[in-house]
Amino acid sequence: MSKLKVSLSPHVHGGDSVKKNMYGVVIALMPAFLASLFFFGVGALIVTLVSVLSCLFFEWAISKYLLHQSGSSILDGSAVVTGLLLAFNLPSNLPVWIIIIGALFAIGVGKMSYGGLGQNLFNPALAGRVFLLLSFPVQMTTWPLPNQMMAYTDAATGATPLGIMSGVLTNTPGASLDQLPDAFRLLVGQSGGCLGEVSAIALLVGLVFMLWKKIISWHIPVSIIVTVFVFASIMHLVDPSRYADGLTQILSGGLMLGAIFMATDYVTSPMNHRGMLLYGVCIGLLTVVIRLFGAYPEGMSFAILIMNAFTPLINTYIKPKRFGEAVKK
Repeated sequence: MSKLKVSLSPHVHGGDSVKKNMYGVVIALMPAFLASLFFFGVGALIVTLVSVLSCLFFEWAISKYLLHQSGSSILDGSAVVTGLLLAFNLPSNLPVWIIIIGALFAIGVGKMSYGGLGQNLFNPALAGRVFLLLSFPVQMTTWPLPNQMMAYTDAATGATPLGIMSGVLTNTPGASLDQLPDAFRLLVGQSGGCLGEVSAIALLVGLVFMLWKKIISWHIPVSIIVTVFVFASIMHLVDPSRYADGLTQILSGGLMLGAIFMATDYVTSPMNHRGMLLYGVCIGLLTVVIRLFGAYPEGMSFAILIMNAFTPLINTYIKPKRFGEAVKK
């Protein structure tokens, strides 16, 4: 009897799994979550809990009663990540019923309508966020000011850095780039905005953790950030009174959140490094174009969703060299 067992590849297991990587992302999101609690208090807690629990419920219900899938997919961590990222893209005073609608769209339409994890074309959390932005524009663009620990729907609101930039670009009376917070305040988190975007340093801590654990590679976040910095800096040199500098653009809005946690989504981003770099550069260019010349102050969500649609094309035409393939001379 032969002792040699021949099986299908892969023959070596690296120890990675969907569950392990998803909960690694959850850990990487914790610094930003703690920062949101510090700046927005009970509102951040309510929005996050409702979003996560709603995503878990809708994934379980759709899997069980509509798709009739055996086993539960809610334990793999992907629904938790979607819930957290959706919450991080929402203001801290958003009513509960709107959050639930956003979670239903993110899970039901953005993910489960394609068949579940690994088959969705668009990032589910961003799909939910853009759906809410188009459906409830007033509620989605009313930004509570930080340091209101016990306030929720009655929190005092104010302009965000992107709102100030938009006001300058649209020639709103009294709007000036001098009203923007300095880079340190943007880095730490002393300005209004979505839950997950107010502290760039907390997001960078999450990036370092995911790079250390090899959950993601550097190609997508770095290519996005460098592209935005270069393009925005060029525009700032052209007209400093009208266009903010590159560093302010990077630290404002959801750029860091999108570049680190949403553009790097395994399912909706390219599979090889050259494709990732092209993908990141295009997202960076689209983000700046929408911010400076579009109708919305924030372009990150739209840029990522647009490039999600191009990911299959990038994967088709930018392929790694096959193992054993001869080098052309």
